[in-house]
Amino acid sequence: MNRKISTYQEDLIESLKDPREAAAYLNAAMGEGDRELFLLALRNVAEAHGGMTALSQKSKLNRESLYRMLSRKGNPEIRSIVTLLHAMGLRLSVEPQTRRAKSSKVRAVA
Repeated sequence: MNRKISTYQEDLIESLKDPREAAAYLNAAMGEGDRELFLLALRNVAEAHGGMTALSQKSKLNRESLYRMLSRKGNPEIRSIVTLLHAMGLRLSVEPQTRRAKSSKVRAVA
């Protein structure tokens, strides 16, 4: 069973090397509204981009700060997230919510 978990993680990290996959993964995590989940997603994408040491060099952010920033209790500043994403070839953007189709209301006729 342990091998299945590590295989899943390895497959995930491999897929996150593709910038489109990484962006979709991070957007999905962000959409959940859970800070810990988003930080976990960032850690996984960071691992796919060579890990903390490589990203520290690319982003000019301190490696220990990166570990703290992306820890479960991390509370990164927006500029740190933007810098980290840039080092991974990604960017942060805000988009309008898509309008949901209005549900058709059925009125009871007496």
